[in-house]
Amino acid sequence: MSAHDRTLFAGVDIGGTTTQVVLCDDGLTVLDRAETTTPAARGGQAMVDAALGALAPLLRRVPGRLAGAGVGAAGVVDSAAGRILVASDSFRGWAGFPVGAAVADALGVPAYLDNDVNAFLRGEVSAGAVRGERDVLGIALGTGVGGAVWTGGRLFAGPHGAAGEIGHIPGFGDLACTCGGRGHLETLASGRSIAARYADRTGHRLTAREVADAAAHGDEDALAVYRAAGAGLARAVVMTAGLVDITTVVIGGGVSRAWHLLEPAVLARLAEEPPVSGHPVRLVRAGLGTDAVPVGAAALARMGTTSAEDARPAVSAAVREP
Repeated sequence: MSAHDRTLFAGVDIGGTTTQVVLCDDGLTVLDRAETTTPAARGGQAMVDAALGALAPLLRRVPGRLAGAGVGAAGVVDSAAGRILVASDSFRGWAGFPVGAAVADALGVPAYLDNDVNAFLRGEVSAGAVRGERDVLGIALGTGVGGAVWTGGRLFAGPHGAAGEIGHIPGFGDLACTCGGRGHLETLASGRSIAARYADRTGHRLTAREVADAAAHGDEDALAVYRAAGAGLARAVVMTAGLVDITTVVIGGGVSRAWHLLEPAVLARLAEEPPVSGHPVRLVRAGLGTDAVPVGAAALARMGTTSAEDARPAVSAAVREP
């Protein structure tokens, strides 16, 4: 088969500041990639247009036939309708926007939408650090804390698309969470919270990365903040293992770059409070880096075009919700 005959899948990650796009073959090898600034303040159509603008040169450069496109987006999504249901205040005109229809209309192929953390986990299971595993918890540590569950060899999103949202499990203290709740895991383990907890202890305002640098140089307050974050993550892992018997946890996101600071506390707490099954849970760093979400989105598109039974419903240019 010539390069011009090969099947291609596009994957898009629309983040709060950056949009990343990849073009993959049917084995999910990334053939080309690009990124652009997300115009989050300009509305849903502008964000989709920016993604399509970044994708267009890839489609011109890479020979082949585009069969489908997937999009991973932050927030609560309705995958069946291809719409964003709930988005943070940093996105204007995003909630309610028909992402799937806009992408399908522009590209003329079926388009699929999923939450970005679901896409992250799908990417790592399909082509990354936990490739081929059947029971995995994905944790994304960034500005917030996101989670997703892969069980029995497929993503479990739940009836409301909220399965795996470990960042908003209560019982981790009494600090206010950005969602309006209190004592959620996100108040311990997100980049925003690591910075805030360090400021509370010391009066100095640093970024999470700067707190990690301070911890690496022996700053006891910084080390204490990361120990608390690691212990919280371990509790969330044990809870998830007790509920759905996961065997592996894959950790990604910007805060995971400080895994050397988090891991000792995670392992110590897991040793003290192991899963009820008695079987250890394997902890793995994500392997795809910034490609994880767009590759996961491309994997969703691949699955949708080759296995209608398992795929989330697509939105096509010909048939879509009004």
